[in-house]
Amino acid sequence: METTFSLILMVTAIALIAVLLLQARGSGSSLFGEATSTFRSRRGVEQLLFRVTIVLSFIFVGVAIANVRFS
Repeated sequence: METTFSLILMVTAIALIAVLLLQARGSGSSLFGEATSTFRSRRGVEQLLFRVTIVLSFIFVGVAIANVRFS
């Protein structure tokens, strides 16, 4: 069971990294004031990548917690 959790964690982590790299650059990195003050809604592929990122994040955290809980 621990091997299954580890495998799911690895696959989810790789998918999460890939989705994050596919997202548009500069969309939210306002730590040092680089972001523009223009607000716009996400559309099409950008919205899909945003939602996939959220889902993968929840899956990653859930599997990590389950891995610790059942180990």
